[in-house]
Amino acid sequence: MKIIHTADLHLGQLMYQDYTREDEHDHFFNQLTTWCRTHQPDALLVSGDIFDIQQPGAHAKRFFNDHFVALHNEFPQMAIVITAGNHDSASRIHADNSVWKMGNVTLVGLPPLADTSSLPDGWQEDFIVSLPQGFIIALPFMTGSRQQTIQSILDYVAQRNSQQKPVVLMGHLAVTGMDSTGHGFEVGNIQTIDTDLLGHGFDYMALGHIHRPQTIGYNDEHLPQSTYPSGIIRYSGSPLHVSCDEEYPHSVSLVQIPHHLGPVTVTRLHIDQLRHFYELPPDGIAADAATALDSVKRFAQQHSTGYFRLTLDGSQPFPADFNQQIYQLIEPYNGQIRFNPKSIWTNLPDTSSDDMHTVFEVAELQQMTDPMEFIRQTQSHYPELDIDQLAQAFGEVENELRRLSEKDNTHNHED
Repeated sequence: MKIIHTADLHLGQLMYQDYTREDEHDHFFNQLTTWCRTHQPDALLVSGDIFDIQQPGAHAKRFFNDHFVALHNEFPQMAIVITAGNHDSASRIHADNSVWKMGNVTLVGLPPLADTSSLPDGWQEDFIVSLPQGFIIALPFMTGSRQQTIQSILDYVAQRNSQQKPVVLMGHLAVTGMDSTGHGFEVGNIQTIDTDLLGHGFDYMALGHIHRPQTIGYNDEHLPQSTYPSGIIRYSGSPLHVSCDEEYPHSVSLVQIPHHLGPVTVTRLHIDQLRHFYELPPDGIAADAATALDSVKRFAQQHSTGYFRLTLDGSQPFPADFNQQIYQLIEPYNGQIRFNPKSIWTNLPDTSSDDMHTVFEVAELQQMTDPMEFIRQTQSHYPELDIDQLAQAFGEVENELRRLSEKDNTHNHED
């Protein structure tokens, strides 16, 4: 059996709340289509996080429909199996399953019950895609460990697998031993599942959730191709970089399994990114606003497109409208030069000592009616805050509350 494994598309994602990534996803799907044309896989697997949010807009849904319909139309014999991730709405993904089946596409959104002991045998069929070349067990994102449930499905497949066809298990979870570099969270803050609790009897586990491509227990991502013994667990990684911290190449996995319990060969198909992430200034830390702005100006002139993040010296004063100055500087580039406003601040003053804290009396706090008053008095502790932008946001909220209050008063008078 030959499969292409990917995950974590995050369709509809807005970077830094402003920048759509539709053209970047288009660029990825063009490459994916070429790989399907070149390698003619038996199945394309997408292991969760299809969308970036649980209620994607109509534009993101149409993008999903258009691109997967196009894949089916060009490769009608290729099975497409898509499972829900933690970013997806399980019920929304599952609701479209019966429609997509007409196009050789299987959508699995709802996981099996945590306790299946009372179900008649055969419930496992809902999570099994049987192909002439092998079996795919399609499990979406599930909370908690479900070792017994997973093993029940694997055992069910084993009873039917008299011809020793390959068995692929899909999942969307964090497992022990993974490398979460670039995710922006502490591993201790997410639930990880021990690999021993994932069952036995599969040849390849196609995982999503972690953005770094990796095979658990191996350090060989630098190789174009690797062959493993049966039973490996692999993250394909996300197609697109999502931050400057994801400095590693992203790829999709071309997986070939000759038979059950046979060797598993993984070829890494590296993805060309339409936009790259950059750290500015390239030679270190911007000591002041003028240096930082000059670095941004030179970057914009040298690059036609890209994301950037600044590293700034927190021991020096920066103007309150610093971020706004950057946005004005890159405005002529029509959204092709893209700014991450969460700068990295170094050399920040030590705020642990008592003299660094702003002290308020209780009565003084009680008399504050404007939240901006408190923010301005504590601004020195948060040099990355854009005070003007905050003031504008609070103003918009106040105007909206005032409008709603006036609307309610109007209705009350009419009643």
